[in-house]
Amino acid sequence: MYKRKDLLGLRELSADEIMTILNTAREMKAKIDDPSLRDKSLEKSSIVTLFYENSTRTKMSFMLAGEYQGAIVKDLGVATSSVSKGESLIDTGVTLDQMGTNVMIIRHQLTGAAHILAKNVKASVINAGDGSNEHPTQALLDLYTIMERKGGFEGLKVVILGDISHSRVARSNAFGLTKLGAKVTLAGPSTLVSNSMQSLGVQVSTDIPSAIRDADVVMGLRIQFERQRNMPFPNLREYSSLFGVNSDMLKYAKKDVLVMHPGPVNRGVELSTDVIDGKNSVITVQVKNGVAVRMAILKLLTENNSKI
Repeated sequence: MYKRKDLLGLRELSADEIMTILNTAREMKAKIDDPSLRDKSLEKSSIVTLFYENSTRTKMSFMLAGEYQGAIVKDLGVATSSVSKGESLIDTGVTLDQMGTNVMIIRHQLTGAAHILAKNVKASVINAGDGSNEHPTQALLDLYTIMERKGGFEGLKVVILGDISHSRVARSNAFGLTKLGAKVTLAGPSTLVSNSMQSLGVQVSTDIPSAIRDADVVMGLRIQFERQRNMPFPNLREYSSLFGVNSDMLKYAKKDVLVMHPGPVNRGVELSTDVIDGKNSVITVQVKNGVAVRMAILKLLTENNSKI
C-alpha cells in the first residue's frame, strides 16, 4: 500500500510501497497506446509543474500522465513567474496551494527543496529531482523497466556507471534496487565515484570491465558538467576510451543484458551509438514507462490526499 501525501525520495520508502507503485504502473501502461482506455479519474484534480531546472522527459511525461487521466495540468513557467522577482519557494507554493492545486511537481537545483515545499503546502508534492540528492520517479521507471524485462530483482547484478558523484538518479536507484534484492555496483573514474558510496549498500569500482562482468543491467549516466567546478578528467575522448561502454566492452556482461540510460544521452561518450541503438537497449522503452509510472504516482497520491 502507498498512503503517503508526497513522493520525495526512495530512501524513505519500503519495498512494499515501491512495489505498489510499480504494480499500479503496469495497469496504467496500456492507456498510453490505447486512448480508448483512458478515463477521467483525475478530472477534479489540478496539477502544476514547477521546474527550476530544464527538463524534457520528466516534465512532459508528468504533464501527459495527468492529461491521460483527465486532470487539469499547468506549467508554472518559472522564468516568467514571480520567482524572477524574488519570490521564495515557500511563498510560491502557498500561493499555488490557495488556488486549489492538488499536486505540485518540483525540480530544483537545491537539495531538499521538495521536502521544504511539502512541509508548507496541503497539496501533494512530487520530487522531480533536487540537486544531487534524489530523482525518485526516474528510479521508479527504471525499476519498472527492469521488472518488466527481467521479471523481478532478487539477485540481479545492476551496474550504474558514469558521473556517480553528481547523480541523483544513481542514488535513488541504489536505494530502490537494494531494497528489492538487486546487487548494485556504482562505477566510474575515481574523480566521479567515491568509496563513501558503499554506505548505500552497494559496491564501488573504477575498473569498468570488471564491474560489467556478468551484469544483468548496465545503466549509463550523463556527465553533469553543470554541477562541476573542475574538469574531472583530461578530455571526453579519454573518458570514452576508458569508461565509456561500446559493443566490445558490453561483451563482458550477460548476453541478455539490459542497456539503460535516463537521458539525455551523449552519444559516443558514456555509451557508443551501436550500444544505444542495439538489441539490448531499452532506453526508448524507459521513456514510455516513465509516463506509466508517473500516471501511477499521480493516481495514488490524489487518492490518498483526498482522504486526508
